[in-house]
Amino acid sequence: MSPSPASLRAADFFSPTIAALISVLVNYGGTFVLVFQAAELAGLTPAQTASWVWSVSVGVGVTGAWLSWRYKEPIITAWSTPGVAFLATVMPFTPYGEVIGAYMISALGFVVLGMTGAFEKLVRLIPGGIAAGLLAGILLQFGINAFGGASVDPLLVIVLLISYALLKRFTSRFAVVGILVIGLAMLVAQGRIDFSSVHLSLAEPIFEVPQFSLNALLGVALPLFIITLTGQYMPGMLVLRHDGFKTRADPILVTTGLGSLLMAPFGSHAFNVAAITAAICTGPDAHPDPRKRYIAGLACGLFYILVGTFGVTLATLFMVLPKAFITTLAGLALLGAIGGSLANAMADARTRETALITFLATAANVTLLGVGGAFWGLVAGLTAHLLIHGGHRTLIGSPAKP
Repeated sequence: MSPSPASLRAADFFSPTIAALISVLVNYGGTFVLVFQAAELAGLTPAQTASWVWSVSVGVGVTGAWLSWRYKEPIITAWSTPGVAFLATVMPFTPYGEVIGAYMISALGFVVLGMTGAFEKLVRLIPGGIAAGLLAGILLQFGINAFGGASVDPLLVIVLLISYALLKRFTSRFAVVGILVIGLAMLVAQGRIDFSSVHLSLAEPIFEVPQFSLNALLGVALPLFIITLTGQYMPGMLVLRHDGFKTRADPILVTTGLGSLLMAPFGSHAFNVAAITAAICTGPDAHPDPRKRYIAGLACGLFYILVGTFGVTLATLFMVLPKAFITTLAGLALLGAIGGSLANAMADARTRETALITFLATAANVTLLGVGGAFWGLVAGLTAHLLIHGGHRTLIGSPAKP
């Protein structure tokens, strides 16, 4: 059951809104370049690319805000990053109409899966230590990148790290807010960000007539479905469980699946519950009271809708921020999530070894058969758990109610 809503004060909106802003900033600044690369490789027109940006941003914003409001939990949605990386390899060789049709079939698959309840049962059977190890492995690279940027932009990274440490000493709750402001001020002072060239223009959605073929079903829809399920939905649900939120996977699958289905004809590939950027909004840094963290989900939704409304303009603005700034900001914002998940992974002596296997295998980020490291890390951990413990299970949360 979700935490009961708590009365809200004006001060309760500040930290969750900043957490949401950082989450959105990291999403656009860190991964959205893949959308533009895929669009360029596929030969899409600027108008079709802008429609893709509009549809996926507005779709993510509406579904995330609705789910967060409905269940009073920070259910952050995002586009499928491994999905768009995959699409960059197949879109150049597949007619765009068939790609749109494949998006719709994949979306229907998520709706059907959510209606069956099978995915929720699978999530609940994963031992808690393994789930924590998986999350720590996914987030580890972001923590490493927080310091790795010093090799290319040492002054910026050092200033952010020192500022973070000092702010943690005096005002722990607002440390991430502080480094966001300090970093942006430093970049503006150095003339590395120029807002004068930004001219807002509304996006114009373009409806594409879907086409259906066996080739697109097997070559686009099915791989997109599997990659999104294993690379996004599974770790995304475990992020929610790790921070104590109990919303079932079923309504999330159905809502995001329906949203993807409606937005597919306008170019949206797939959106889903977020994993990495969700961790910025689901932990104590977003708000000490778990019952008020859903505000971050509402704020994320509004930010995504705003960016989508202005199409490529604002998305491009996020992307011009220096990579070292984005990676350092993301890594520092996720330090609490990384530390908490590592502590939980090692807490239970019975699952410590298998949790460590999951953590290391996930952090290795091995890609096999087109499926990413999160899935194979989970497979490695569960296999080791079964072999060592003979099927003994430690459930995440309470068993599903009949």
